[in-house]
Amino acid sequence: MRIAVLAFGSRGDTQPCVALGAGLAARGHRVTVVAAARYGGLVEEAGLGLAPVSVDPLRIMESEEGQAWLRSGPAGFARGFRRIVEPLAERLVTEVDTACAGADLVLSPALGGFGHHLSERYGMPYALLHFQPSEPTGAFPNPLVPLRTLGRAGNRASYALVEGLSWLLLGRMVNRLRSRVFTLGPMRGSPFRQARAGRVPVLCGVSPSVVARPADWPDYVHLTGFWPLERTWAPGPDLEAFLDAGPPPVYVGFGSMVPADPDAMAGTVVAALRRAGVRGVLQGMPYGGAEDMFVVGDADHGWLFPRMAAVVHHGGAGTTGSGLRAGVPGVVCPFFSDQPFWGARVALLGAGPAPLPVRKVTAEALAGRVARAVRDGRIRAAAARLGERMRAEDGVARACEALGF
Repeated sequence: MRIAVLAFGSRGDTQPCVALGAGLAARGHRVTVVAAARYGGLVEEAGLGLAPVSVDPLRIMESEEGQAWLRSGPAGFARGFRRIVEPLAERLVTEVDTACAGADLVLSPALGGFGHHLSERYGMPYALLHFQPSEPTGAFPNPLVPLRTLGRAGNRASYALVEGLSWLLLGRMVNRLRSRVFTLGPMRGSPFRQARAGRVPVLCGVSPSVVARPADWPDYVHLTGFWPLERTWAPGPDLEAFLDAGPPPVYVGFGSMVPADPDAMAGTVVAALRRAGVRGVLQGMPYGGAEDMFVVGDADHGWLFPRMAAVVHHGGAGTTGSGLRAGVPGVVCPFFSDQPFWGARVALLGAGPAPLPVRKVTAEALAGRVARAVRDGRIRAAAARLGERMRAEDGVARACEALGF
């Protein structure tokens, strides 16, 4: 079977898609990953086909205009969406259409409704990929709502609210592109409603050890476990020498998130780690390095995190899963989106201290969180137990089985 996996977004969004694609390829299917060209090496390393798209969301986020847009608040975000995103959207949709025209199955994120449009245009079935527990439930609010609970009715209503606002933001653009690229008529209702009405399978790549499966989810929603990518990554000799030269350090990295002042943040992080009395591995930070600090570029979290004393990160779903699976404590400094949800979840599981929002990061506050994560025996034991359970899961296999493979 020819399967197209749509992997839009940062590395944390793309890498699980590659892992899932590799699992499907191992079952004899021909898999093409539709992703930004920067991830071509990751896709090809897994032995999968790559259909590169020229629109790179990460490049948008890293630009000055993109950073200002992300920090502009809900109203500014909505105003900037059409100015920044829509000019690129037609090119992206055209490239996705070309890549998926011959597929027998499409696996797609929910936002934008790509799977629905492609299925309507070509007739192939599709399934949805969720990297957060985004199916409506009364158990907890939508992960984009930074509250622990709104009560069962309020929790469920929060999903309708988020989906309604998303469609309000995207709906007109989606229907314009349906007409211009897919030669389809306008959608009647949002793609979220369409998918539920058709009982489209949902693969939620989240560990049941981290988020228990809500009892009110329908049977076509599958909580599979995270989709870790097994790589043959080798560290450079300098990194290995640093790790061997002292006790396990603390990793600090914010993935695709860019602080408002990267230089100031790097200084704050180094001061915090020294105040906590630990060495550091700093990912993607503008810091020159020192005897007790090592600056690393691209590094495989599956290899690196088990060698850390703790992991400080932004709370992206992929990084959170990798940190918890490694069995080491996590300190989450969320920026926005679903990151506060994951930070709260890590603390609730006892695998780390309370999250520290990035806007509140100071050397003193971060040092306190790091010291607790490294030295609190209860946190370390909880993280180790959770990591052991998660490593026993096979999320990719469960996802493949949910698709009938």
